Formats: sequence, C-alpha cells, structure tokens
Amino acid sequence: MKKLSSIILVITAFVCNFCFAQKVFTENDIQIIPKPASLKISEGVFEFSGNTKLVITDKSQKESVTAFVSKFGKAVGLKLQITAKAPKSNYVQFVVNTSFENEAYELKASKNNVIITAKSSAGFMYALETLRQLLPVAIESKTVIANTAWIIPAIEIKDKPRFEQRGLMLDLSRHFFGKEYILKTIDRLAMHKMNVLRLHMVDDQGWRMEIKKYPKLTEVGAWRVDQEDKAWNARAVNDPNQKGTYGGFLTQKELKEIVAYAAIKNVEIIPEIEMPAHVSAAIAAYPFLSCVEKPIAVPSGGVWPITDIFCAGKESTFEFLENVIDEVIAVFPSKYIHIGGDEATKDHWKTCPYCQKRIQAEGLKDVNELQSYFVKRIEKYINSKGKKMIGWDEILEGGLAPEATVMSWRGTKGGIEAAEQKHDVIMTPESHCYFNFYQGPQNDEPTAFNAFLPLHTVYEFDPIADAMSPEVAKHILGGHANLWAEFINTDALSEYMLFPRLAAFSETLWSTKESRNWDDFSSRLGALFQRYDYLGINYAKSAYLIVASSKVDIASKKVSISLQNEFPKPDIRYVLGDQEITQNAVKYQDAIQIDKTTVIKASLFKDNQPIGKTFTDTITFHKASGSAIQFKTPFNENYKGDGDLSLVNIIRGTKNFHDGQWQAWLNSDMEAVIDLGIKQDIQHVILGSLESQGSGIYFPTAVTVYVSDDGINYKETAKTERAFAPNINTELKDFKVNFDTKKTRFVKVIASNLGKAPSGGGTWLFVDEIVVN
Repeated sequence: MKKLSSIILVITAFVCNFCFAQKVFTENDIQIIPKPASLKISEGVFEFSGNTKLVITDKSQKESVTAFVSKFGKAVGLKLQITAKAPKSNYVQFVVNTSFENEAYELKASKNNVIITAKSSAGFMYALETLRQLLPVAIESKTVIANTAWIIPAIEIKDKPRFEQRGLMLDLSRHFFGKEYILKTIDRLAMHKMNVLRLHMVDDQGWRMEIKKYPKLTEVGAWRVDQEDKAWNARAVNDPNQKGTYGGFLTQKELKEIVAYAAIKNVEIIPEIEMPAHVSAAIAAYPFLSCVEKPIAVPSGGVWPITDIFCAGKESTFEFLENVIDEVIAVFPSKYIHIGGDEATKDHWKTCPYCQKRIQAEGLKDVNELQSYFVKRIEKYINSKGKKMIGWDEILEGGLAPEATVMSWRGTKGGIEAAEQKHDVIMTPESHCYFNFYQGPQNDEPTAFNAFLPLHTVYEFDPIADAMSPEVAKHILGGHANLWAEFINTDALSEYMLFPRLAAFSETLWSTKESRNWDDFSSRLGALFQRYDYLGINYAKSAYLIVASSKVDIASKKVSISLQNEFPKPDIRYVLGDQEITQNAVKYQDAIQIDKTTVIKASLFKDNQPIGKTFTDTITFHKASGSAIQFKTPFNENYKGDGDLSLVNIIRGTKNFHDGQWQAWLNSDMEAVIDLGIKQDIQHVILGSLESQGSGIYFPTAVTVYVSDDGINYKETAKTERAFAPNINTELKDFKVNFDTKKTRFVKVIASNLGKAPSGGGTWLFVDEIVVN
C-alpha cells in the first residue's frame, strides 16, 4: 500500500508539471508594475527547478543575483546555483552590452533559457525585479510554498525608464524614522524601479543627522518635549530650559550603512538640509545662528509663520553651514544636496543690523534679494565641492542661483519658469505628489493633512506639461513624491500613506506616456496587493472604499444618494435596512432615492464577493427636517454649509470640514431657533459637531435646549455639558440632549463655543445638523 501511494504521488506530480508546461499565457497574465516599454509573448514557458543555473560574467551582476537566489530559496525551497558557464539548457544568463542606456535592460525567455542583457548593475537589477513579477506572487513568501508552478511565459521585454529622477522623500524631522525602516523603504523603491530617496533630516521639529563639529545639533536639536497627546497644530510653545525627550537621530556610521545599501539597489540617497528657514532645531542648539540670538526650544508641533531663521548677515552663519556641508558631503556621495529654501518669513532680516549691513554691502534691493544672495553663496560652496544644489521653487525669488536645480512644489509654474531659464527641474507639485494628503474618505482614514490625493489622481501625474516645448521639456529630470510626517508617527502608518500610491507614481515616471492607462493599471493592482500581503507591507485599501455623495430635495423631503469608487466600471452593490452585504445585494446603477429613516450599506464586489470595507450610513429624517431656522449670530461666510437650511437638510457632514455640509462660528456661540410649523411632541435634540483641534475646531462645551409656543417666551428644557479635553484626532460627535416629552412649536438650541484655544488664538464651532425628535 505504501509503495502504491508513492507511485500515485509521482504520477500526480508528473501530470501537474505537464499541466503547468501547457499553460498558455496572454498579456492579461502579465501584471508588471511599472509597465515595461514593450513586451511580446510567445508560446511555451520557462520553468525554474533545482537544476536551474544563473550564469554571471561580471561582478556588477552578483549582488542582484544573490538577492534573487535568497528570495527564491525562501519561497521555493530550492538553492539556485550561480555559475560562470552556461549549460545546454535550463539557465538564466546575464549578458553585458555597453551600448545600452544605464538603467535599460532586455529580458528574453524561451523554453530553454532566460537571457538578460544590460549595461550596468542597475539594468540587471531592474530585469530581475521584472522577472520577480513574472513569477507567481508566492515568490514573495518568507516560507516555502508547495504546489506552485515556478514558471514564466516565453516572452521578450525591452525596457528603460522615461525619466532619470524617480524619487521619494521621507520626512525624518517631524517624526523620526530609524535605519531599519529606511532600509526596508530602499528595498521597496527598488521593487518599484524608483532610484532616489531624499532624506529630509532638518526641520523646525528636529535635527536628525550627527554633525561631529556641532554636537549640540543632536544633543539638543534632535529632541523635543513630548506633546504627542495633542494635535500637531495645537501644541504649546516649549520652554527652552525644559529638556526634550522625544525624537532621535542617525549617526554618520548608520547613514553610511544606509548609503552603501542603497547603492546596491541603485538608489541614490539625497540629503535634505533646510536653510535659511525650517531650522528652529538648529537655533535651539546654537542661538547665535539667528538674528536675535534669543534662546528657543525645539518646537513640538506646527510653526507658522517661520520667523526663527538663519541670520544672513553674520559670517558665523556661513562658517557653520559650510562646516555642516563638509560633513554631509563626507557621508553622502550623491550628485545633489537639497537645501530647501522655502517658507522663510524674513521679518528679523528687515530689522537685523547684520542683515541690513549685508544688503548695503552687496548692493541688494531688499530681503528677497538677500535670500537670493544667501542661496547663491551656499550654491557656490556646494559647487566647489563637486556637487549640485537643489532648492524648492522659492529660490526663484530675488534671482536664481546659476547652477541650481529647482524642485517645483507650488504647482508646476515655478518649474516651468526655471526650465525656461535652462535650469534642471524636478517636478513635485503637491496636487499629485504630496502623500501626506488623504487618499480616501476622511471618515475612514487615519488623520492626515487636510487635502485629498487619491490613487487615480497620483496616476494622472506627468512631469512634462503638454504646452512645454522640447527645449524646455529636456530640462525636466523627473518627479519626486513627498511624505511629510506631521501626522505620521509609526512605520506602519508611513507604509499606509506610501502604498499603493507609490506604485502609481512609479509608473508615471518609468513607463512611456502612451502606454499608461488607468483601466489597465488598476487591473494589475490586484497581483501587486497580493505581493504586498506576502511582504507584510501595511498598504492602504482606500481605493476599494465607496464614496457617497448626497443631495436633498427639501420640498419632497427625499434624499438622493450616489455611490462611486476609484476603479473603472466598479461592481458596487448595496442593501437598505438591517440586511447584510451578500451576493444578493442590489447592484448599484443609479442614484438611490430615500424618503424615510434607513441604514444604507454598500461595498465593492469582485468575483461575486464583497471586498474592502463596507460603507455604512444612516439617513435620519426628523421632525425639524426642512423647517425654517434662524440664527442670532450668522454663520461664517467661509462655511455656509448647503445654504440657509443646511442644519435641517438631513445630510450629515464628514471629517472633511470643506465638504459643504458644515456651518461654522468663530469665537461665538451658535444660537438657532427652529420653527416646527405646528406644535409637536419632542423628547430629544441632537446636535452634530466636529473637532479638529489642529485646525482650531473644537467641540461645544455645552448644548442647551429651550422650547416656546410663541417664539418669544422660551423655557430651558435640558442641557448637556462637556469639558474641554486634548484630542489628537479629527472626530465627529453627536451631542444628544434628552428631556421629558414636550409639546412645542419652537425649539431654540445654543451650542457654547470654547472661546479661547489652550495654545492661544480663536476657536471654531462647527455644526452639520440639528435633529429634533
């Protein structure tokens, strides 16, 4: 019996392998991101086995091949052999062709072999990343996966990047991220054929690089008072005498290790050392660097306006910066050094005797030209060290430094202007490249910067505008994505904000413009998500989320709800009431009409199964719906909601306070009187409110309800109070005021404004609906 079982297993394995060998691949089976420049599928497959050899002839190929062998061993359980001589068949051979562009490659797979041709280690590595995506997604597994055909189609791929600069910036200053996470990020950049990682190591909230000549930069500047329990823009100003305990920094040894590892992955590490603004951490360490030389603390949160900046009049400032640059250059062999140059409020320069003396001595017109002098002087020093300088598009103000590369973030206008002046440009407009923005409905997302950048918008990015001439376009080097970290304090959250948007971004920079297609890209995402799952990447599934938009007809008291999703032609299904989302849910085709209180649930479906998070909302009709409403103090002109009846229009607001459903009062209470038309029995009032302390929006401290029969004489019925409490999140809350049943026509509701923020300044009170029942 035991012998018979063995025979059956051998026969089964033979049949399975025969089936695998007969698999016919089509272009729909090729799920590579970013999309190659060209590919052609032929009949047949190449199968990896224990006898497969990897044939290398050059030292530059070995690092990438070794990494591939390691990955193959973990997932398949086979150790592929590396050799210098090709056997008759069943091998992958690496061939050097010096006529290729540096990052280009060709991959030709047949039944007998795979031939990879490239000029450099970069091309070979990218070819192996493509080979990795031709293999089953289980190749990403950290443990052996059985019963899998390790085959790829017979295929010919010719590929090269469209742009030379394909980058990502990690902000280490606002929240610190250590060496291990940076190394992981480098692996993931290589996987997506990205080749630049900018490390934003200096900002107001922390100095993150060891500078041996100035130890206080990390002893003092790398640490701030822990106010992580408060919203970023609602944190108090710190006492310079209070020791900071929250933060961290990278030693030069650690940074050199990061740089060396990145080089293996064809990733250039560009250091970003801000100046003359965004330097409070440096001034906290060395007050002589500022105009006023006043001791300050490292800020724990947002700073605006940024007035504590380097003094441009003192020679000691430039001595300091040149010494810092020397140490930076010793660690980073990159072609570029990024010096920032943005958002400098120059108030101190206007009154500083050193700065005014500099303006006179250099024949400058004003402080804008003084900033230009500052930037040009720093650039000259950087150039003298054989490096090139990058600055934000603000460095255009007052005159652009001669050899500077401009990074255009305030749209593309500054970049186009610089390119027209024959300067190199890296495009990074916040509209498409700021990954600190929300990527899905705010109600379902972790706190982020209050702007919206969904996956499909990232995919629309193109560094070259249609109107650019070829002469201008040749100065556009590519694009960088930026992940500012004000609201990102963990590795997992950083991953969530990066992926899968980084995949979309990579294709905009690598693939040809003609080959890019959102429908096609979104169809390839599923396989990439499976790879992310194996790799343990905490990617966002926001693209699956259902987005609802509502309209109300006050006269008929009907709400019309439209549902949509990021994916093309989505299979959205919904149910009303207490039902669960199953295969029997109603397929969404047109706006849903609702005329009574009900729960709506909706989900995206794939293969007849719901995927992603279920959208759930309750539409509540109430006795005040559509009733006349008057306010003692008018709502603010900037937040009018949906018009005069917005607070009784049934539609609720979201965590996005710009969604058009919120009415707001600045520093004053909301006092509203609702006329129910006739006397009615009521027993509670609900006031919907929003809190986002970082934006100056606070919950009411009390909600008081009064009733009246004539609209003149009111009697207090009930009141609910809530004391202020620090809140790091954006939060929605219904304040419910219960009371014994009252028969009344007029209802007055007063929501008490906090009046003064704990950190100073005014306070907003936001209301989206007053429910009366």
